[in-house]
Amino acid sequence: MAVKRGLSGAGIHKNRGGGSRLPIALVIFFSVLAPLIFFVGRGLYTNASIDQSNIPIASSKQDLDWRERLALQHVKSLLSKDVIDVITASTADMGPLSIDSFRKNNLSASWKVTGVETSVKNNTTSESQKTATVAKQEAPRGKGDGISDDHSQFIDAPAKLARRQLRDKRRAKRAADLVQQDNEAILKLENSAIERSKSVDTAVLGKYSIWRKENENENSDSTVRLMRDQMIMARVYISIAKMKNKLDLHQELQIRLKESHRAVGEAMADSDLHHSAPEKMKAMGQVLTKVREQLYDCKLVTGKLRAMLQTADEQVRSLKKQSTFLSQLAAKTVPNGIHCLSMRLTIEYYLLPPEKRKFPRSENLENPNLYHYALFSDNVLAASVVVNSTIMNAKDPSKHVFHLVTDKLNFGAMNMWFLLNPPRKATIHVENVDEFKWLNSSYCPVLRQLESAAMKEYYFKANHPTSLSSGSSNLKYRNPKYLSMLNHLRFYLPKVYPKLDKILFLDDDIVVQKDLTGLWSVNLNGKVNGAVETCGESFHRFDKYLNFTNPHIARNFDPNACGWAYGMNIFDLKEWKKRDITGIYHKWQNMNEDRVLWKLGTLPPGLITFYGLTHPLEKSWHVLGLGYNPSVDRSEIDNAAVIHYNGNMKPWLEIAMTKYRSYWTKYIKYNHPYLRSCNLSE
Repeated sequence: MAVKRGLSGAGIHKNRGGGSRLPIALVIFFSVLAPLIFFVGRGLYTNASIDQSNIPIASSKQDLDWRERLALQHVKSLLSKDVIDVITASTADMGPLSIDSFRKNNLSASWKVTGVETSVKNNTTSESQKTATVAKQEAPRGKGDGISDDHSQFIDAPAKLARRQLRDKRRAKRAADLVQQDNEAILKLENSAIERSKSVDTAVLGKYSIWRKENENENSDSTVRLMRDQMIMARVYISIAKMKNKLDLHQELQIRLKESHRAVGEAMADSDLHHSAPEKMKAMGQVLTKVREQLYDCKLVTGKLRAMLQTADEQVRSLKKQSTFLSQLAAKTVPNGIHCLSMRLTIEYYLLPPEKRKFPRSENLENPNLYHYALFSDNVLAASVVVNSTIMNAKDPSKHVFHLVTDKLNFGAMNMWFLLNPPRKATIHVENVDEFKWLNSSYCPVLRQLESAAMKEYYFKANHPTSLSSGSSNLKYRNPKYLSMLNHLRFYLPKVYPKLDKILFLDDDIVVQKDLTGLWSVNLNGKVNGAVETCGESFHRFDKYLNFTNPHIARNFDPNACGWAYGMNIFDLKEWKKRDITGIYHKWQNMNEDRVLWKLGTLPPGLITFYGLTHPLEKSWHVLGLGYNPSVDRSEIDNAAVIHYNGNMKPWLEIAMTKYRSYWTKYIKYNHPYLRSCNLSE
């Protein structure tokens, strides 16, 4: 290594032309200090290179130690301690001296190192390589790559070595932490993706693209929908072609439109299409491509599509009204088979002698220690399912008493059916609502209202703006069953059964699946009505049924109060009489003569009458929705004591939901002679 000192600035020039002499200090420096500095540099920065002539390592190290000691002895006597410390620190921390290290330690900027480039040659044995590897792990190198392993061990103090090892440990820990964070982030993303995948409905819901066919679904309707879209665009361009007097295109489009229409027909899925449909679709696509090149006008196409959309929207609204009316009509129409059954049974009943028209065990009818049921119905088949399902699931049928009330039209049929098919050891009694002499218009407000001219006009006058035939949106409130007193008889239970303490009220569109005797032991806590609540977050609350714009309703009831269900209700008739429930019902029914508090029906006045007097039952006692909701949970149905087909899709109608119908049909013996003669089958 050669160390130079440049003479600049305040340095003294060598003037060849002048006769000036160098200062004595400069002469001493070059003659004495230069060799010493050379030895110091060699001692401090040597890399202990291994000689090519395979000189032993121990001998090189002894020479190095001898030179260092000799140099340090002379340097300490000539240089100050501060200069020596700076040189030593720079060597230990930074490697060979550099101009930056001098500047950093406030030395003269004229000091610099030139021609330094040493390397460690890996020509030693495998044992020396292992030693070098261990040295690297224990003490990482600085900037000077040329420092040998032996020299690194020599110049590294224990404290510095510990600091280096600590830094290495910190780096390794940071690297491990980063890897762990990365793994945690990946795991979090994977878990999130798994959760999202669970919430995705895997069912193929008619995947569709207007540009390509989808073959993932066996029952795909993509081709049908694509052809229908082609037909829509064909109609648009037919109108534009006629407008622009392109008669040839107009005629060609009409031909292709007729062909596509015949190929599609009434098909709802690709499997329903005619075998020629793909060819027709291809031909239509070619014509539409040609027409688009000649007739496409964004403004015109947009206008035509908007007009077609408005027309289609009007048609949908009209069809929806018709559908609502027809569904209501279908729900309230008695099927031919049930009407046939009723007529045949009625004839047979009135052919019986009077002494054979009586039911056994009539002494149980007023025994308060038995389990009494109230069932008001004009449907023989539905009533038979309620009675049969209750008896078949009862622990002791002999303790069950059924009180049936029907109208005079079905009185004979109802009696004859249960005379022919007695409910095992249970007691049954059938009554005619028209024979209740106390049930008249002077006593019953709703009967008076039903007989009024305004009510008759509401139902039957065709030219009335709110009549049934006008297609009003309130058709569901104009149900013919509301004209029957059978529907309102539930508000007069103590009057019908004055000697009973408790009674279980059942609708005729329910099926019993478990023993119901546990309901008689439920503590109602002083309430009159035990029922299952039906409210969700905002559904089936009081504001759904009552008119809260009316001050009488707003002042007396909470719009967010929870509704409950009719269909299976346990009534405490003693408490009923004490609180005069029938009187409360009469009061509110009189106030609603003009239907300003609620529409027609029995649930709204029931909510009002039993407000604050209803005890909520466990939901498993009564599961609703099988007459309108296709998403009722199967486990809820199977675990329910009573399932209720509330809604328009009653199980005895053709519009019933097939998935729920079997719960009802299993309690009917379709091989019965009367059922077979009336073509009633599953």
